[in-house]
Amino acid sequence: MSTETQHAGANVSLARRAWSIRRLALRMAEVQGQGYIGQALGVADVLAVSYFHALNYKPEDPEWEGRDRFYLSIGHYAIALYSAMIEAGILPEDELETYGMDDSRMPMSGMAAYTPGMEITGGSLGHGLGIAVGAALGLKRKKNPAFVYNMMSDGELGEGSTWEAVMSASAHQLDNLICVVDFNDQQADGPTTQALARGDEAPKWAAFGWHAQEVDGNDLDALVAAFDTARTLSDPRPRVIICKTQMCKGVPFLEEREITHFVRVDPSEWARAIAILDDAIPA
Repeated sequence: MSTETQHAGANVSLARRAWSIRRLALRMAEVQGQGYIGQALGVADVLAVSYFHALNYKPEDPEWEGRDRFYLSIGHYAIALYSAMIEAGILPEDELETYGMDDSRMPMSGMAAYTPGMEITGGSLGHGLGIAVGAALGLKRKKNPAFVYNMMSDGELGEGSTWEAVMSASAHQLDNLICVVDFNDQQADGPTTQALARGDEAPKWAAFGWHAQEVDGNDLDALVAAFDTARTLSDPRPRVIICKTQMCKGVPFLEEREITHFVRVDPSEWARAIAILDDAIPA
């Protein structure tokens, strides 16, 4: 069931949701003067489609047993997920100013023990998909129809544990598991495509028995179609959506930075970035 038919505000466009996620992330990063803002801006469209088209959840009850689970394997993307959860009403906007501070429910790296709606503690990359496989198997055994989504980075495609989980999911025919890969071609030390993930990833997943799609991760219509296909596929196999995204999407002067894995933003540039978004607010 789509959240657009389930929650208030269904008449708000996905483009507006993605815009708001980007703006919230910028405001949050400004609190600390830093953050993984390149990833947050880049993945905002994917999160908008996830939370306002695909996921089944209750904002007022983050532990509702019937919810779809959204696992963030990439703990440093927490700022992006917090923004989506604020927009979804799971987290209150008035806590935004506490981002990264002592006793905040929004630490800089996502931790399940701190944050309502944060299903797992991400961080050591390559573990999220394995956790998602276990959760998907458990839900099947309980005959719970919920989906498990695992969002991971392209850098995690170089982790052996990821491919063990890929094989396990296929062996167990986990058709309730949807992996979402943010392929922005940036790691801490350089482009992902100069490391172990060469960029043509869908055939690898398909070879392991997954239903694999590759889409423009900043094209909302393409994302909606991909998520719908993944949810409604009748084949008894896990599904992956590889989303090619643009780091710092929506803020051109940041998009042009040579190093975007951890973007350096001068104090005066936060207001400039928000103003650029405000000048292009969608309907």
